[in-house]
Amino acid sequence: MKRFLRLTFFLLLSGSTVSVYATNGYFSHGYGIKYKGLAGAGVAMYLSPMAAATNPATLVFGGKAFDVTLSFFNPNRQYTVSGPPSGVQGTFGLTPGTVESDSRLFLVPSLAANWMLSERVSFGLALYGNGGMNTNYPTNTFYASSPTGVNLMQLFIAPTLSIMLSDRHGIGVTPVLAFQRFEAKGLKAFANFSSRPNSVSDNGADNSTGFGARIGYFGQWLDFLAVGASYQTTVSMSEFSNYAGLFAGNGNFDIPANWTVGVAFGYEGMALLFDVQKIMFSQVKSVGNPMLPNLMQAKLGQDNGAGFGWKDMTVFKIGAQLQTSEAWTWRAGFSFGDQPIPESEVLFNILAPAVIGKHLTFGFTRLLGEKQLNVSITRALSGSVKGVNPLDPPANQTIELKMDQWEIGVGLTF
Repeated sequence: MKRFLRLTFFLLLSGSTVSVYATNGYFSHGYGIKYKGLAGAGVAMYLSPMAAATNPATLVFGGKAFDVTLSFFNPNRQYTVSGPPSGVQGTFGLTPGTVESDSRLFLVPSLAANWMLSERVSFGLALYGNGGMNTNYPTNTFYASSPTGVNLMQLFIAPTLSIMLSDRHGIGVTPVLAFQRFEAKGLKAFANFSSRPNSVSDNGADNSTGFGARIGYFGQWLDFLAVGASYQTTVSMSEFSNYAGLFAGNGNFDIPANWTVGVAFGYEGMALLFDVQKIMFSQVKSVGNPMLPNLMQAKLGQDNGAGFGWKDMTVFKIGAQLQTSEAWTWRAGFSFGDQPIPESEVLFNILAPAVIGKHLTFGFTRLLGEKQLNVSITRALSGSVKGVNPLDPPANQTIELKMDQWEIGVGLTF
């Protein structure tokens, strides 16, 4: 217990200074190193205490355990502007060329634990993060100060109560406590469009807190077939007051609701998993509101102010696990889905080019006495979206956003 508390303190300190990154929009493709090795699949299978972030109902079937992970994350983001600006008064053309974002290597910690309160009840605690809306361009992209970019960090604290209804069925409930930090630079050119011109850009890091909940079900329907489902409510967050003139709703940036359903087929050390996840980005106005016509009909920061125009995202996840001996377990996975940024929204999303749609993953566990050494490798395949600059129609400029990523995680379960 003391060891877990020390690790928790370390993670909280890390979370206050280190941004956490993601690949399905600004959600992670998986939570927990074992689940990441399966491309995030696992709503119908217990693998580690980090299951609280996927399906809290499975924890009671796992017993007492602790899990700590450190991941090395390498995102590569860039945008390309093709064609000169028109120069017509009232338009907003961009300088042609390709610009790559700085800040390419990050350390991402996570931590989880589970304790059995009785034979049929367990209590878990997980700490993990989201992010991904991070850019740091070494240019004055929008004709303001340099550099240009944004940084979003989300840290979740998830205490979980998991209850075994019978030997084959369980439910779980997780109150989700959330902390956000956001900063924007180089966006002062948009102040003229804002309801609060002094709360758009270059105001330092601002914090936000909030609360939501996740519920889950797990059932072993047949000896070889398990079913799982979970739903997380919208996490209602306090407003970013420093950026009340940027985000719709006076700086509101709630965390969208999402659900996952899946099945797991298992037989003699082998398992095949299929999950479907839906993330409702469009329900959060600051994320889902389109740039046009909103930018011309309302001020930035108002309820109908322009946002990033993200669509809801549906992700399909396939994972396979094979235990070849008592000491070795191997994992592989593939996930795919449409990225959330439409072609019409490329201008604002220079700041957040979350265009990843496919992940290839690999992982393994090596038993070391009573501990497990876990490793996962994720390759987020290059994604892109290309569209016309909506604020300089005479020039017919095109903007292409690109991103690809690598992530290597190392952890212990004990």
